[in-house]
Amino acid sequence: MTPSDTLAELARCSFCSKPDTEVDKLVAGAGVYICNECVALSASIIERGLGSPARPRVPTWESLTDGEMLSHIPRVAAHIDQAEADLRSWVHELRRRGVTWVRIGEALGVTRQSAWERFSGEE
Repeated sequence: MTPSDTLAELARCSFCSKPDTEVDKLVAGAGVYICNECVALSASIIERGLGSPARPRVPTWESLTDGEMLSHIPRVAAHIDQAEADLRSWVHELRRRGVTWVRIGEALGVTRQSAWERFSGEE
């Protein structure tokens, strides 16, 4: 399986967790994705909130039960897997282009050796 295949297999909305096969469009960002449904929901929230002070709309941990928090953990882990697959694809493409481990390490804020150890098995 190529890194692109892995990335496509893991492509799901970072907000609602729906896979790309269950939505009309999935827009990719740097390690994150958003589906057309979440874009529409976001737009409606923004539209309703125009003119009022901006406040975070995410639940605080204190407002969640242990069960709700536990059920959220797999979604967080899936986002990590998705971001890792995306990162591996980017590094693989850079290496295909002949970019050195030194430059990749610098971009990641790690040594050449650390970058090589983490990603060299992908070549």
